[in-house]
Amino acid sequence: MPTMQPTAPAESETTELPQHSEMACLDAGSPQGRRRHWLTLGLLAFWGPGLVVMLADTDVGSLITAAQSGAQFGYRMILPQIVLMPILYVVQEITVRLGIVTGKGHGALIRERFGRNWALLSALTLFATSVGALLTEFTGVAGVGELVGLPPGLTVPVAAAFLIGVAFSGSYRRAERIGIALGLAELVFVPAMILAHPSLHAIGSGLGQLPLHNGNYLLLLAANVGAVIMPWMIFYQQGAVIDKGLTRAQVRSERRDTALGAVLTQLIMIVAVVAFAATVGLSGHGVALTNVGQLSAALRPFIGALGSKLLLGVAMLGAGMVAALVASLAGAWGIAEVFGWAHTLNTGLTRRSAKFYATYALAHILGAVIVLTTPDMIGLVIDVEVMNALLLPIVLGFLLALEARALPADWRMRGTRKYVTWSLCLVVIAFGLYMVPTTLGLT
Repeated sequence: MPTMQPTAPAESETTELPQHSEMACLDAGSPQGRRRHWLTLGLLAFWGPGLVVMLADTDVGSLITAAQSGAQFGYRMILPQIVLMPILYVVQEITVRLGIVTGKGHGALIRERFGRNWALLSALTLFATSVGALLTEFTGVAGVGELVGLPPGLTVPVAAAFLIGVAFSGSYRRAERIGIALGLAELVFVPAMILAHPSLHAIGSGLGQLPLHNGNYLLLLAANVGAVIMPWMIFYQQGAVIDKGLTRAQVRSERRDTALGAVLTQLIMIVAVVAFAATVGLSGHGVALTNVGQLSAALRPFIGALGSKLLLGVAMLGAGMVAALVASLAGAWGIAEVFGWAHTLNTGLTRRSAKFYATYALAHILGAVIVLTTPDMIGLVIDVEVMNALLLPIVLGFLLALEARALPADWRMRGTRKYVTWSLCLVVIAFGLYMVPTTLGLT
């Protein structure tokens, strides 16, 4: 069964859909095949790459940021989470069109349109952010393990081995379902919010308050905005729609999938904000919230020791694992595209795909080793956030340039939609860079 192996084709070369797609294996001539085909098309609107990547966006670092926002500023950080929904959507929707219409991954398009040197820069950027994401997520996994008395030396290697096994299973669709299941574990924050008994009147009042004159509020706002678009999200969704074998007929369905994911991931952030606003935020004690253990300790007086460990542990574990899966797959896909290696999850490990799988496994091993050998894991997470903010201009710059140059004219943005998208991307870049000096202690 042939594998995806992106190259730099001639301008006249046509792009074929990947033949390894599971959808291509359906027997369209049989009644059972037709039923499965239409059922699959229907489910694409709700289950797919867009949902997985959005659930991964609400990773350990994002949930900690949401908790800090609620604890320090109560319900006044809810409105920004709502505003971030369209920003998430418009950026990731571009990857849907790029991947499905061109049939090429993000790294392959950069190599084709801008040359090998720019492609290498994008590959280095991607690998750095992917390993950086793994550091954040493995730190969260270690924190969850410590809640129940398990050492990082056990939990981090087990998590890495599990994620490597998922990719080596020989099916993109299986990896996607596992990712969705892990990500949906974040919904256990909903019971935590209910147990916190938030005031609906206070929530309504907080929606109308944006203390932009407050420097601390502005910094937290920048942290929330800067964490909206991770570089690996762009590479993942563009590669995933190809590996899943989606066609132009399914662009609309994948857009709905992406929109659903954008709404769901920001609702999870809102739930986290509300849970901590209704508990820690009311105490006014200025509790430090920088890791999983501190989050659990902060909630303990309000929802009990068992509730704080169970609800927070499950949510953080799901968030960390789905983000680790998506970030590492994005990194491996992107590097394979730049160097022209075969890269598909649908064939398992073969001689042709060995470099792709080796890159994927190496990222996990490297991330696990760094986490287990670094004493200051909180400082490590902050360094990763700064790195992501600094690399955002490069990543979003390539994305917008490819949208304008790699797509046929009838698939490009025009008019108001184009200017709104560009403006939202500039807002994300500006807020991401805004928090760098303060995070580094330069202001």
